[in-house]
Amino acid sequence: MLEKLTVNLGERGYAIHFATDGADAVRDQVTALAKAGRRIAVLTDLNLQRVHAVAMRTMFKDAEVLAVEPGETAKSVTGLAQVWDFLAANQVDRGGALFAFGGGVVGDLGGFGAASWLRGIDCFQVPTTLLAMVDSSVGGKTGVNIAAGKNLVGAFHQPRGVFVSTALLATLPPREFAAGAAEVIKYGLLGDAALFQQLEQRPLAVSSGDLPAVIRRCCALKARIVEADERETAAEGGRALLNLGHTFAHAVENVAGYGEYLHGEAVAIGLCAAARLSQKLGYTPPADVARIEAVVAAQGLPTRLRAPLPYAKLWAAMTRDKKVRAGGLRFVVLKRVGEAATQSDIPAAHVETSFRDVGAQ
Repeated sequence: MLEKLTVNLGERGYAIHFATDGADAVRDQVTALAKAGRRIAVLTDLNLQRVHAVAMRTMFKDAEVLAVEPGETAKSVTGLAQVWDFLAANQVDRGGALFAFGGGVVGDLGGFGAASWLRGIDCFQVPTTLLAMVDSSVGGKTGVNIAAGKNLVGAFHQPRGVFVSTALLATLPPREFAAGAAEVIKYGLLGDAALFQQLEQRPLAVSSGDLPAVIRRCCALKARIVEADERETAAEGGRALLNLGHTFAHAVENVAGYGEYLHGEAVAIGLCAAARLSQKLGYTPPADVARIEAVVAAQGLPTRLRAPLPYAKLWAAMTRDKKVRAGGLRFVVLKRVGEAATQSDIPAAHVETSFRDVGAQ
């Protein structure tokens, strides 16, 4: 059964389609575009091309496919140029469409490739990981990493459609599934206390009967936030709330080296650091910090750095982050479980001790 959730953004609005097996829905979209004379191209990675060969043939028929190396290193300026060359070689014009079949890396790279090719072509997201299903495939943030930091080069480019097919998660490695659960925890913390309590009672698993409902719940929360603040311009709160834990996380990924931590693993550590920071600011009681760390650990995620990283480098990475405003860092803090806020006037000493609490040196 195919369910649909609409992201209401006027002419940039689109539907998120939910199904256990959404291959037919993707195939129908591809067929409709082809009948209209539009050229179709597909971006994926080498692992997915091998594991999901049958599903991809069902969805995309004989469309041209570019398969990049798996992992965060593909989300680079070099990877972006590879996408451009692929689109050029296959004569994808302004009426063409790019389907991103993959996790967050493929989705971000494909989205930015589509945003920048011929000043913008349509992109459809077909997420294959839990993280991409609940977060990165929705909202239109696209980009690549450079040496200075994560996602510093990118564009807002809303997809024309998102197809969530939970059957694709059956082949997802446990570590990747856990990484996606970090974003689910984030949604519970920033705006859905009941979801967080549900995760306290039973950790999320591929076999969870409530997994489809949890995915849809996260997408609905993100859709409402994006509708209210599409380009993260609100002075307070707004779309920036989705960055809970991410200022810490992006610094970890940058200093440790892209690929050392999966994005969700870095987010998990970032959520624990954000909880510590919120405690130091007088918002989050120690008991709630312990609850957060317990839920993170129960999902098989790290609550601390696996090996110490120098705080001076972490701080430098944070100051280069795109969330800096007027030269100052803006953090997302927890007022309580289920309610978050943005705050800029945070003493640097609190940031440092919060990072040291999770293993910085």
